[in-house]
Amino acid sequence: MKLGLIQASSQKEKNKTLEHYLNEAINSNDELINFGIYPDSNIQLSYVQVSLAIALLINSRSLDFVVTGCTSGQGMMPDCNPFPNIQCGYLPPPQDAFLFSHINNGNVPSFPYCMAFKIIWFLANQF
Repeated sequence: MKLGLIQASSQKEKNKTLEHYLNEAINSNDELINFGIYPDSNIQLSYVQVSLAIALLINSRSLDFVVTGCTSGQGMMPDCNPFPNIQCGYLPPPQDAFLFSHINNGNVPSFPYCMAFKIIWFLANQF
């Protein structure tokens, strides 16, 4: 399976961390392609631009699954879903990703990066 990672400019500082953990989570025969946006990039990509890129990558069959998100996770979902063959879902708890892809035939999970990272930071600083 070919997987992609792409997010809008609002969460570019988290790109390398997301790439690291996605690479740890995927199977060895799967491939992850990181489309950014990278922390050192000066380019500003809107949700609409990112959703168009996602639709082109999925519909051209270049990718099978794309992980995306934004501060709340809710901004990417309505921008992705109007495109054909895109099933984007808002997944606040990451555990929903399994159900989303297996039951709902989803191919573009949208995660709330700000919320998830705040929870991780909070838990990490409790010990």
